[in-house]
Amino acid sequence: MKRLISLALAATLSLSLLAGCGSTDKPADTTAGTTTGVTTGDTTPTTTGDVTIKVAAVSTAFTDAYPEMWKDIAAAFTAETGIKVELIEDKNLEDVIGPSMQGGDYPDVVYLPYGRPGALTEQFVKEKLMADLTDVLDMTVPGEQKKVSEKLAGGFVDTSLTNPYSDGKTYLAPMFYDPCGLFYNAGLFEEKGWEVPTTWDEMWELGEKAKAEDIYLFTYPTTGYFDAFLYALLNTAGGPEFFEKVTHYEDGIWDTPEAKTVIDIIEKLASYTNPVTPAQANDQDFKMNQQLVLDNKALFMPNGTWISGEMADSPRADGFKWGMTALPAVKEGGDRYSFCWFQQSWIPSGAQNIDAAKQFIAFLYSDKAVEIFLKGGAVQPVIGAAETIADAEKKEFLSIYDNGAKAAMGGFATFKPVAGLGSVREVYLDPVNGIVSGNVTVEQWVDGIKEASAQMRENLQ
Repeated sequence: MKRLISLALAATLSLSLLAGCGSTDKPADTTAGTTTGVTTGDTTPTTTGDVTIKVAAVSTAFTDAYPEMWKDIAAAFTAETGIKVELIEDKNLEDVIGPSMQGGDYPDVVYLPYGRPGALTEQFVKEKLMADLTDVLDMTVPGEQKKVSEKLAGGFVDTSLTNPYSDGKTYLAPMFYDPCGLFYNAGLFEEKGWEVPTTWDEMWELGEKAKAEDIYLFTYPTTGYFDAFLYALLNTAGGPEFFEKVTHYEDGIWDTPEAKTVIDIIEKLASYTNPVTPAQANDQDFKMNQQLVLDNKALFMPNGTWISGEMADSPRADGFKWGMTALPAVKEGGDRYSFCWFQQSWIPSGAQNIDAAKQFIAFLYSDKAVEIFLKGGAVQPVIGAAETIADAEKKEFLSIYDNGAKAAMGGFATFKPVAGLGSVREVYLDPVNGIVSGNVTVEQWVDGIKEASAQMRENLQ
């Protein structure tokens, strides 16, 4: 176990999921751990004795908006269950919990979603170091009468992001959801009399109009934000079936007409992208790319509904007003998609208090927790949660699926670690920087995808 975590942390430091990870050593029982009590008939675990769980939560824009968010969650959970919480919070959570995990001391609950540069969550998935959370769905939410499954909105535990092994089991608990789409300055569109494009042909026409006024059509914060964009684009080009084939690395899928549509759109979009974007597309400078939209130096960027809060104190052009739209359709009358992005919490299989940790995760879907999270702008995937949002802007963002857009959910299938094989981000997303800057051709990008996806396909979990 220690050796695997050392490998995972090495991957974090090198920003490569799979660097040096050829080991297949795993603990004998990947769901083992010292439990804190017994399980009742309704599958809700109970605890005995004086129990303290360690909860490690990455600090995000939500805690920037409401610094006491996780402290209040911990206090409410303790008040309801009697289980104490030792809270660990940091923007660079991997660096904080890493040394103790190398020594075999794991947090009991980890809130650390997919998609971070260090890819520690992805590494735990690949090495099967997460506890099975399937029984949490049948647990009664602490302090309430309903089960977790009765409170969760549909579809959130039917994706590869929560059920990564296609075995019908849930290993990651869905957290804060946000529609992702293209964000823009609605005030500028009103001023210019421009219509928001509903097809890609209209998008290119707008790109020419904007170019005439020294405004670029597009930017992006980092290539990591291209995941939601790519997922929506795949659905737009070929529907859910095509998306499923691409994300499961089907042989020959990148030679299909649908794939050519995706490739052509990304290539053309790169030519309309503000050229300063790649140099600023990193975790230190990404807000500078977001600022391009606020300064009317780029029209659209892929992002999530947290953007308005994240940039709340940033300067902006006169009359600036956030707008959000789904990706344009490939042709008139075609489907438009907005990726539904959500975060994840999980329990390391080496945690010492797995039963108590499961109670904590079940509590995250309680009405009390929903109310606390909303103070930071974080919306749990709980039925009816969005209806209580007071922020009119955010409520409008969340209504994108009520205005004709279809929801895209899911992600790339998990594959076993292979020495020398890059992560999904490195293979599919990071080359976009090179395409925009002219250092990488789309042919090189697609060739790299085909080569890597063959190995990914052969090593599916």
